[in-house]
Amino acid sequence: MSYLQAVILGIVEGLTEFLPVSSTGHLTITEKILGLPLDDPSITAYTAVIQMGAIAAVLIYFFSDIWRIAKAWVKGLFRPEYRGHFDHRFGWFVIAGTLPIGIVGFALKDVISGPLRSLWWVGGSLVVWSAAMVWAERTARQDRGERQLTLKDSVIIGLTQCLALIPGVSRSGATISAGLALGLDRVTSTRLSFFLSIPALTAAGLYELKDVVGSDIGIGQTVVGTLVSFVVAYASVAWLLRFVAHHPITWFVPYRLVLGGGILILLGTGVIQAT
Repeated sequence: MSYLQAVILGIVEGLTEFLPVSSTGHLTITEKILGLPLDDPSITAYTAVIQMGAIAAVLIYFFSDIWRIAKAWVKGLFRPEYRGHFDHRFGWFVIAGTLPIGIVGFALKDVISGPLRSLWWVGGSLVVWSAAMVWAERTARQDRGERQLTLKDSVIIGLTQCLALIPGVSRSGATISAGLALGLDRVTSTRLSFFLSIPALTAAGLYELKDVVGSDIGIGQTVVGTLVSFVVAYASVAWLLRFVAHHPITWFVPYRLVLGGGILILLGTGVIQAT
């Protein structure tokens, strides 16, 4: 992998990680355009590793919130009077919401890095999940805020997050849609989506790091891709929070349909190959 390819992939990751358009799907498409082998485990691992740049952006952007929640959670482990505080409970909500994707991701790691690395999955999922996003917005009550969040909500949203292991679905698209379907307002759903991304993507990146280090992909290219991802993702986080406060996530559906439909047409006519 060249440094130019690393920069391009870092930009794509940073732009799409937190938008409901599927960062993995976009990275898969970009890798295909750049001539990188989609079925190479090291390329799959690289995709996971540079996501940690985006997670670093979330950690910095929400640092004060994360620090406050972490302190309350730790204190609640030893002092009963803190266990009723929302921040302590929110810490447990994030843990409970993260467990499903950790279990499913580990159990299906060979499928994720193998059969699912196909543009058929990317194109099909971009189209199909768009319908779920439209349904979530149309049925959304948005009558509950962050303080009304429950453990049940977090588990259901965490289970839905597992669908994002399919390229094209979108982790943020899945979690925000699930939150809306449960009656949470759009900003609360989006904030929870950001918090759930931290342990999930960090664990995936650290786990896949060994496959990048032992491959032909250079350490320099990995560092560059991760740094570029961080810079671009930081701007994306700030923009998305402002955007969802006033706009439905269905604004992204036309783009998803055009991209997904275009991929399926190109695959069906034999212009491009799936892997």
